[in-house]
Amino acid sequence: DQVKALMQHFRLLRYDRRGHGKSEAPKGPYNMDMLGRDALAVMDGMGAEKVNWCGLSMGGMVGMWLGANAPERMDRVVLSNTAAYMADKQIWNGRFKTVRDGGLAAIADGTMERWFTQGFRERAPQAVARLKQMVLDTPVEGYIGCGEAVRDMDHREIIRKITAPTMIIAGRHDPGTTVEAAEFMRDRIPGSKLVVLEAAHISNVEQAQAYTDALLGFFGVK
Repeated sequence: DQVKALMQHFRLLRYDRRGHGKSEAPKGPYNMDMLGRDALAVMDGMGAEKVNWCGLSMGGMVGMWLGANAPERMDRVVLSNTAAYMADKQIWNGRFKTVRDGGLAAIADGTMERWFTQGFRERAPQAVARLKQMVLDTPVEGYIGCGEAVRDMDHREIIRKITAPTMIIAGRHDPGTTVEAAEFMRDRIPGSKLVVLEAAHISNVEQAQAYTDALLGFFGVK
């Protein structure tokens, strides 16, 4: 939903993470070091020496890794609907078992309930259906591999090393990566700012215009 606005000002690079979309889904486990190095390889392949990074959810976790481990490659960093640490490991283990037994269809509806507020699901069913299909199209190995990376991640200390200007975006109604998790990151990343939107987890869809405005303002083009 932000693509058109961003392309008016920037060269835009989007990629399918390992295990998702048209990228291969090798058997896991994956980890954040692996996913971060994947991102650097994509940047290298495109000749992108330094970038503005915008990552939502797992993309934000990769963004933290990049900001801490490859600071010379980051101009500005947006960490959206994400967290530096996932305290509840068992919830992920339960999801893995459910997906192994029943495929992604077994968790798709519950995922939509976490990703969007009830009001948005009722007023924008087509948008929700599009994201649900994206979940259904995810390979089981890719979902579990990336999920293991999220489950095992602990960025609580390394985020102190992020030096790039950083904006954190949170959804007020996000049950998984909460406002409290965003405040924790804000307090540990020097000079970072926090924006809270009236959304659940996929805030760039649920509050598309407000999200776009926040990005353009932070990137200095509005």
